[in-house]
Amino acid sequence: MEKKNSILIVDDDSAHRTMLRTLIGGWGYEVLEAEDGSTAIENVQKRSFDLVLMDVRMLKVSGLEALDKIKSFNPAIPVIIMTAYSSVETAVEALKKGAYDYLTKPLDFDNLRMTLERSMEHIGLKEENRLLKESLGRHFDRQRIIGHSPAMEQLLETVAQVAPSEATVLITGESGTGKELIAGAIHFNSSRKSGPFVKLNCAAITETLLESELFGHEKGSFTGAERRKDGRFLQAHGGSLFLDEISEMSSTMQVKLLRVLQERELTRVGGETVIKVDVRVIAATNRNLPAMIKEGAFREDLYYRLNVVSLEIPPLRERREDIPLLAQHFLKMFAARNRKEIKGFTPQGMDHLIRYDWPGNVRELMNMAERGVVLALSEYLDEADLPMIQASTPPPAQDFRFFGDINGDTSLDDIEKTTILRTLKAAGGNKSEASRRLGITRKTLHKKLKKYGVMPP
Repeated sequence: MEKKNSILIVDDDSAHRTMLRTLIGGWGYEVLEAEDGSTAIENVQKRSFDLVLMDVRMLKVSGLEALDKIKSFNPAIPVIIMTAYSSVETAVEALKKGAYDYLTKPLDFDNLRMTLERSMEHIGLKEENRLLKESLGRHFDRQRIIGHSPAMEQLLETVAQVAPSEATVLITGESGTGKELIAGAIHFNSSRKSGPFVKLNCAAITETLLESELFGHEKGSFTGAERRKDGRFLQAHGGSLFLDEISEMSSTMQVKLLRVLQERELTRVGGETVIKVDVRVIAATNRNLPAMIKEGAFREDLYYRLNVVSLEIPPLRERREDIPLLAQHFLKMFAARNRKEIKGFTPQGMDHLIRYDWPGNVRELMNMAERGVVLALSEYLDEADLPMIQASTPPPAQDFRFFGDINGDTSLDDIEKTTILRTLKAAGGNKSEASRRLGITRKTLHKKLKKYGVMPP
């Protein structure tokens, strides 16, 4: 016979305790009771429980005091705190002390059941993660994530552990590190992978439209609302919702998002119907949220709701071993897209890439590869073909005056012409030397000079 998960209910209100025992016992759990915090501590020390469901306000020993003692005795046991809606600050303090989650009174029974089930999944996750880690190479789908550096392998091991759970995830890291790719890997390695993966950049939408984008709206709820629209939460029902740049959300929207995360329900703008939603939220930011909390720019309770599991993506300069793999991948991709025969980088070119600090991270490397492919005149990219890196030490102003500026409106022919003339000038007008530096024959150089109607200086 399968062993029932055991839950200790701690509440000095005997009627409320009895009601919870009947309700939770009916869901198939083994339920025991404690009338105050001190009794709860004694019970936990005497026998094992899979979970503790505990009220905050009790006359003898408060829930926060009991939480401290229980977590010091057994840090692994999940403790869910029950608190009045007006005491959310106390709940946040409980989360800081190690509580798994908190619920507001009067309890929403559907939310209670979902929270209990989620916590039980959390208990069994450790063994699942061990097995998953052993078979990571065979079963984990990297979702186009490139990199085998120790920093990335450690990150992906954590992603593999987190993905099968239902935990909300907060992804942090500098701009351009690939937070959306990690979010996709979490979704597509979860039990929700057959459901939708919906994305929203919170910084790209004005505050007035963000509420409608997230929660939807009813017809006629505002000017231009010509029909009912489902928001991203409803679009992601049964799947995952990726909220990028979560730090750019206004304080008003933070409150509304917190309510949806807490109650698992929403109301469309202009509507009255309460709609239950089943969505896993994955959020991302490149900003320091704890610092924003101190400045009053981000809600502390929302932070703890989002930060159930935190993943920090290392910047590219801290995983230089991945630069050759990424550079070759992007080069191959853009060479095919531009129909150019480019095989790779010269040793000097690759050394230049590895030594560069990449303030723009992977996004900057990708842009460099694309521009390098466009400018390249030989089969291998050299230092001279890496304009984004060379931009940090620009050539003298007269060179730009002679060859003209390269900007977003410059054609491919003009770029090629500019590169040839620049190389020819650097070679002192020697066409043989210029051909060698360009990686083309002297005959080809002559044809291109003739094509562009220019003569060497």
